[in-house]
Amino acid sequence: MESRIEPLPISGAWKVTPTAFVDDRGCLHEPFHGGQFAAATGIDLAVQQATCSVSHHGVLRGIRVTTEAGPAKYVTCTAGAVLDVVVDVRVGSATFGRWHAERLDYENRTALYLAPGLGHAFLALSDTATLLYLLSRPHQDTDERTVNALDPDLAIAWPPGITPQRAERDAAAPGLFEARQARTLPNYAAWSALHRG
Repeated sequence: MESRIEPLPISGAWKVTPTAFVDDRGCLHEPFHGGQFAAATGIDLAVQQATCSVSHHGVLRGIRVTTEAGPAKYVTCTAGAVLDVVVDVRVGSATFGRWHAERLDYENRTALYLAPGLGHAFLALSDTATLLYLLSRPHQDTDERTVNALDPDLAIAWPPGITPQRAERDAAAPGLFEARQARTLPNYAAWSALHRG
């Protein structure tokens, strides 16, 4: 089953839309196919960890940022629905400060690939939402930074009418430009030396 794999407007981010076989028994699809993904992107994603996250309606997680050498993420929603957001936080990137949002849900079966160094956040839109993360290497807290998902300078268009529920760490995270001044964000030149755009 072939997937549609297309680059997002932020370099290092890709959208994957699998083809599903559906009949009266249910459906079958491939959330990830390494050969197809490598052929389309030139990226050989060797998965070393899978993590499952379950969130209640209104939970807003992120923005989580890995270092340039941290794990890449491949994210799909296996139950419920989320608004998933990729943010370019790489200092020196032509798209620094830009974000791109996609609805991920069980019906569209869409997945997003995020290279190391990109920011990631999501808001749970359904009563519960389950995200499956495939990581290119095991998660380590030392690889991760945070940026405030409600930073007015980013102005991410979160859906109206939902009061976000956030962890203390996420609520206390600095804004994008504060994090830049503190030199905690990835550097685009260093990122480019390690990864394909």
